[in-house]
Amino acid sequence: MKRLHLFIIKSFLGPFFLTFFICIFILLMQFLWKYIDDLVGKGLEWQIVVEFLTYASFGLVPMAFPLAVLLASIMAFGNLGENYELVAMKASGISLIRAMRPLIYIAVFLTYVAFFFSNNILPQTNLKLGALLASVKTQKPEMIIKEGIFANDIDGYSIKVEKKSRTNNMLYDLMIYDHTLNRGNIKVSIADSGTMVITKDKKYMILTLYNGENYTEEKEIERGANKSYPFRRDRFSKEIINVPLKGFDFNRQDEKIYKNYFRMMNLKQLTHQEDSMYNDYLLRLRRFVISMNYNTELSRSIVNETQTVDSLKSELNFVPDTIVNIDTVLYSKTQMYRNEIIQEAISEARNNSQNIYQEQDQLYLRKKDINKHTIERHKKFSWSFACLIFFFIGAPLGAIIRKGGLGMPVVVSILMFITYYMVSITGEKFAREDVWPMFDGMWFSSFIFLGLGVFLTYKAATDSAIMNMETYQLFFKKLTSLDFLKNKRSKNEDSAVN
Repeated sequence: MKRLHLFIIKSFLGPFFLTFFICIFILLMQFLWKYIDDLVGKGLEWQIVVEFLTYASFGLVPMAFPLAVLLASIMAFGNLGENYELVAMKASGISLIRAMRPLIYIAVFLTYVAFFFSNNILPQTNLKLGALLASVKTQKPEMIIKEGIFANDIDGYSIKVEKKSRTNNMLYDLMIYDHTLNRGNIKVSIADSGTMVITKDKKYMILTLYNGENYTEEKEIERGANKSYPFRRDRFSKEIINVPLKGFDFNRQDEKIYKNYFRMMNLKQLTHQEDSMYNDYLLRLRRFVISMNYNTELSRSIVNETQTVDSLKSELNFVPDTIVNIDTVLYSKTQMYRNEIIQEAISEARNNSQNIYQEQDQLYLRKKDINKHTIERHKKFSWSFACLIFFFIGAPLGAIIRKGGLGMPVVVSILMFITYYMVSITGEKFAREDVWPMFDGMWFSSFIFLGLGVFLTYKAATDSAIMNMETYQLFFKKLTSLDFLKNKRSKNEDSAVN
């Protein structure tokens, strides 16, 4: 029995590690496609690029774990079914659940590893990735010269090149505006050709110009009532300009700036932050409700009911002294008095409406921030638990399909994972907008796919032919034959009547 368990474990671990790195690679390509605009043209060193890819890969591990478990379990039991090894086990009295037992322990262990990673390693990885990504975004791009377009990447200069050589570094028909004096376009350089080189420390750019002219407008000269505007033109055969560069060297952002972001927190920090934010939200909500304009008795009741300290609450029993008909009292007054009462009521209603309009956006944003922390806390459990769910989906599904390799298992796994992801995103959105309770929205996909896993496990354990095409072909043949017999019987009855 131990040899059988070792054989099953080996048949699972091999595809798991293979598919895990494949999933990381695919998800990493999708991540790079999202941030490609922030990385291209920044002149980053290869060490920075490797560090960025490493942090991004670690950040994708919680999503890659369930997909790898699903794909590996389908491949493992698909290979066993395709090679009739499952049939041999069942013939020897070994049920499917018993064959799955060692992998169930491994799936539970992987669930714990996924949770440990999400709670302890992922926050630190997200912190370093967020700080590095912010540093990359603030990094100025390398000087990218395009033909016929002014480049304004260098502070104080605007450079235009009509043509670039494709065989060397020569640039032709250059026009350079010098704005370093902040006096407008008073200094222009034109050259037939030139070269542009950035020093290794990225502190200076060396412009070498050939066969050109410099045009400079000098400061105006006042002579009494008359003003003169001097103009200077210099011709050169070769000129070297050293342009200082600012912001082209890579500067790292301080990680402490981003440590309070919800993706950079573990479970304990999220719970503490969520409680603090929720208490502040309730305090602001109470202040807002109390600040509204009510009558005296209603204001006292609202203050008492919204009191957060139970010992300060009092039992209020409001009994009206007299019950009157508002319309009777109102129309017993003069027209002028009635108009004053109506105008005052309208004014109070408008003030309340304006206060509500001004405050609701702030309260909505604060509640949304609280929901982000709650969602992140539930994600650490739900995505880890998805490893166990996908195992109970993949293992019986592989035993039913009986196809191994990277063909059918890959197609089924991708479709299953995309469906799970879409349902998960839908529940998360409803929970974020407070349409559903937070627990229901974040665990909605888990409940659905857990039921699917139990159903598939039952079908596989009872040798159900749910995925066998011959079963459905035979079913439709029976339906057509029944329709044929009914039609034939009705025709015979009609002929007998005639």
